[in-house]
Amino acid sequence: MQLCKLEIENFRLLKSFELKLEDELSLVIGKNNTGKTSILSALEKLVVQTERSTIHYEDFNVDTRSFLEDYLNDNLSIVPEAIYIPIGISAKLFMEYNEEDNLAQISPLIMNLDPQDNNIVLIFEYKATYEDLVNLKKDYIAEAEKFDNNPRLFLKENHRDYFGTISRKSVLYGDETQFIDLNKEKINLRDVLSIQFINAKRSVTNKQNDKALSNQTSTLYKQQDESDEHEEASGEFKKALRDTDGVLSDVYAKMFDGVIKKVNQFGGVTPLETEIKISSSLQHRELLDGNTTVMYSHDSHELPEHYNGLGYMNLISMIFDIEMLMSRLRRSVLEKPAAINILFIEEPEAHTHPQMQYVFIKNIKQLLRENRNRDDGITIHLQTIITTHSSHIVAESDFNDIKYLKKSESRTNVTAKSLRDLQSSYSNQEEQRDTQLKQDFKFLKQYLTLNRAELFFADKAIFIEGDTERVILPAMMKKIDQDIACDDAEQPLLSQNISIVEVGAHSQIFEKFIDFIGINSLIITDIDSFKLVPKKDEPEKTEREKCPPNDANARDTSNASLKYFFGTDADLAFFKSLAFEGKTLSKTTNGEEWRQNECGNLKIVYQTEEEGFYARSYEDAFFHINKSLLNTGISGFPSLTNKHLEKYMSNEIDAYEFAEKAVGSKPSLAIEVLLNSEKDENNLEFSNWKVPAYIKEGLLWLRRK
Repeated sequence: MQLCKLEIENFRLLKSFELKLEDELSLVIGKNNTGKTSILSALEKLVVQTERSTIHYEDFNVDTRSFLEDYLNDNLSIVPEAIYIPIGISAKLFMEYNEEDNLAQISPLIMNLDPQDNNIVLIFEYKATYEDLVNLKKDYIAEAEKFDNNPRLFLKENHRDYFGTISRKSVLYGDETQFIDLNKEKINLRDVLSIQFINAKRSVTNKQNDKALSNQTSTLYKQQDESDEHEEASGEFKKALRDTDGVLSDVYAKMFDGVIKKVNQFGGVTPLETEIKISSSLQHRELLDGNTTVMYSHDSHELPEHYNGLGYMNLISMIFDIEMLMSRLRRSVLEKPAAINILFIEEPEAHTHPQMQYVFIKNIKQLLRENRNRDDGITIHLQTIITTHSSHIVAESDFNDIKYLKKSESRTNVTAKSLRDLQSSYSNQEEQRDTQLKQDFKFLKQYLTLNRAELFFADKAIFIEGDTERVILPAMMKKIDQDIACDDAEQPLLSQNISIVEVGAHSQIFEKFIDFIGINSLIITDIDSFKLVPKKDEPEKTEREKCPPNDANARDTSNASLKYFFGTDADLAFFKSLAFEGKTLSKTTNGEEWRQNECGNLKIVYQTEEEGFYARSYEDAFFHINKSLLNTGISGFPSLTNKHLEKYMSNEIDAYEFAEKAVGSKPSLAIEVLLNSEKDENNLEFSNWKVPAYIKEGLLWLRRK
């Protein structure tokens, strides 16, 4: 059996949430506050229902809370009872079984005898009926003054009186009106579903008086002893304790001999009737509590656990936890494991450095596979859900395991997207186009996992062409933040979660990914103008030759990204005439094309005419407006060719020719710009150079977005 889908409604940010699960491991990722922890909490409160995990008023989605409060304030009324749909929180678990599964455990839940229907749907609801809502308002009116006429305070204290206990139902797939009430029928789900959690808030510290790992060994032993899986080792332990009891009893007889004699002096014990003695009675399950210490060896020395790094201790603690929880899932050899077993691990990266995160995710699947096997030969079916916001864990994960969580524009709901769906978008009915798209997806998949997994966790992204922009762009962002104050709705660029991605001239490969994750993105590229000239060896034919955009013979752009996003029929004249507002794009509703839209989430910027000069690339755009920066000559810019530098400074050549002929190493040149930067009298950095207008406009757009 497999839990294939989870639906959660009106629980915190999970207003209408659907998560499809993989058969073995699902890696749930997303930025902070996108509902990863809420998934765990919803399962714990609605499905597992432990004593400490009761539902609080704050667990309701913000829209549900607003509805209830407005309803009590007489700002709205409920619909007629005939069409009323109960309001509240719910979790739906969609399970599938096949012919190989043992149906005995799930038979009470099967709603349809049709062999084609292999679905089981369980619903857990915390909802109010129509009558409950009527009584809620009546009672609030009667007690409003007691709660300062604040419906929120009333609901926080009394919502359980109206939403009642959590209902549990098995419903017919596709028709929830047909169901079995598991509470009324007293059907226990213990043999159907078992869920175990490892929370992000773990008790491991490296304080001297802390023995979290050592205490875990006691719990781990008790768990294993109860499971009967370690019968031989447990028996040896108990025999050793019995032998020790005998030795200690002889020692105690000598230690307490004086005390026993004094007791006898009081006449409370008659030697002829009985004899008092003190014996050792070591209890195997309690002995490890406070009496074991996890040690680690270093250079032949044994050191206590708190001498170790917090990250390593956290990793050890997680492995101990996994061992304990897997023992619970496997259960004793005297009972069957549940049909579906879920292990939920929250943020395994806590306190661990990147290398340790790589090690964890690379080995976790194998560790869990080994832990599925019982001594009696039964292998439990295990599905693992791991939540993380570690780009290092994502980089080492199977691409198809990843589930990406994203907030809606209203920020009151979260959607989950599977990267399997992203792969399907890179396909086309045309064979040639389909081949290219599949190659694009292969590149994207490798690039994201090897280089830029942090894109999944970014709020915004900047796509740049090469090393020059990568080196200089952070300085430009800082300079803009210094020179142009933010308004009340803005944050400085360097205070925002912006990922800078180097893509060469292939930003179009990322276009589906940009749309998929839905983040505001800026593409900084070159206009790459060219003209046609006769071929040297075949003058009857023509070839492309670079030229400035204002060259009289300039024909078009060779930039494939510009052609892709704005349409292949767009020519150089179009790009030169395009206003800044027209460079903002959004995806069409069918998801096939990008169209100009001032409210879009993608901005593409390239060189524009500035101070009487039209640049073709970043280098000539920068040095045309920053010629004075080169006054230090070749000593300050050793990557430049001296003769061309002298010609440029004496106005013999323009910035375009200078950029084409003088630059030996573009990354070195960018570093030299930073090395020659100066502070002004107000201690502001980079005061002796300016940011090209097209880059400044793009960065300001992104800062506001």
